[in-house]
Amino acid sequence: MKIAFFSSEVFPFAKTGGLADVSGSLPGALAKQGAEVKVFMPLYNKIKPQKMFDDYGTSQLAKKVEIIFVRNDDYFLREHLYTSPRGDYPDNLERFSFFCKKSFDILKRINFSPDIFHANDWQSSLINIYLKILYKNVTLFKRAKSVLTIHNLAYQGVFEKEKFPQLGINPDYFSVNHLEFYNKINLLKGGIIFSDMVNTVSPRYAKQIQTPDYGCGLDGVLREKRERLCGILNAIDYDVWNPAKDKLIYTPYSLETLENKAINKRKFQKEMGLKVNKKIFLLGIVTRLAEQKGIDIFSKALDKILGNHQVVILGTGDEKYHKILKTKAKKHKSLSLHLKFDEVLAHRIYASCDAFLMPSRFEPCGLSQMISYKYATVPVVHYTGGLVDTVIDYQDGGGGFVFHNYHHKDLVAVIERAYKLFSRNSEWSELLKKITGFNFSWAKTAKEYMDIYKRCQLLSSAQLKAALK
Repeated sequence: MKIAFFSSEVFPFAKTGGLADVSGSLPGALAKQGAEVKVFMPLYNKIKPQKMFDDYGTSQLAKKVEIIFVRNDDYFLREHLYTSPRGDYPDNLERFSFFCKKSFDILKRINFSPDIFHANDWQSSLINIYLKILYKNVTLFKRAKSVLTIHNLAYQGVFEKEKFPQLGINPDYFSVNHLEFYNKINLLKGGIIFSDMVNTVSPRYAKQIQTPDYGCGLDGVLREKRERLCGILNAIDYDVWNPAKDKLIYTPYSLETLENKAINKRKFQKEMGLKVNKKIFLLGIVTRLAEQKGIDIFSKALDKILGNHQVVILGTGDEKYHKILKTKAKKHKSLSLHLKFDEVLAHRIYASCDAFLMPSRFEPCGLSQMISYKYATVPVVHYTGGLVDTVIDYQDGGGGFVFHNYHHKDLVAVIERAYKLFSRNSEWSELLKKITGFNFSWAKTAKEYMDIYKRCQLLSSAQLKAALK
């Protein structure tokens, strides 16, 4: 099976979040399932392809996986991927419509005929739209089917209707049945409608987004798609996230050498300027500082948490929360705040902390809880989305701590419940041994993607035409 995979960010070449991690790992896992995969992404600043042509470059992403970088220096050689400190780039529609159209040109040039076009989020939704409108009669693509993965429904690619001519498609498609959304263009909506199959990154989230509370205005569109909508749980790359061979942490450790985790904690406390004491409960959080990630209730809970425990925060986000957290950091010596992206520090937080906080208001999947397990760091999470699919409370036989009511007092209460177990050394040690054995590798997930690709291929032309009416 031949797969063309499209993403606006791919680790290790460019990353703002989990989309890059998935896009960097899934193609290689698909190749191990026997697929031939070519990955497309923009040629951003600082990327150095192994081979360079006039309008694209290539490198190896994984064994038997070629990544193709689409070049446009005016659009992609910028400091950031999507936004500047002043807000979203005003030409994002033009940037990513160019990326999608140029990808088709390159596919024709290299004579690659995909069985499946796999787009990710709004930035590449136009791939599946163009496939059905502009390229439906091109022999190379005539038998191809399309999949769209929604990593976070909150980001939809919404633009003013005056930009519609920039898309290069018939203006009739600016309609409620296609790309129109409250008199604006919505690229993700169009991607959902024109894709043969749609999936989200966890089973629970696939159900939640069909409701008004989580559907972000597209719940009706998604309910109409429900027969071809599913959730496939993300996974993590254990070649990247494995404390036994992680060169970014202080001391490697595994299930057999868990005592070395304490060495990481001690050195980390010292480096962060925190009191060095193995009996102090050390909590870590690596996240985007936004309400979706629960930073509103986390901020309210911080004074109470810091009265007894230590907290290390890594991330950037809304300026409002930057200011709040800076104030907290001045007030509490037990808070170490890092308003930046730092891959080394992220690895050390996972390796050194006792527990990892994910108080998300909603969470499509989340990768941090899976990483935490591998590093023997206990996840403390809100009961939502993919966190429901991956974290079962300790009291119910699971490996983490879960709170159900989205309130700062409930967050404090669940942390205190985790701390009580932490204070009982032997029980806590048994929990750490248990969670390091949890497996969220890509093999099972890749097989599930291969299954939906096969489902796509079984869809008849009549079914697809009916879906687009």
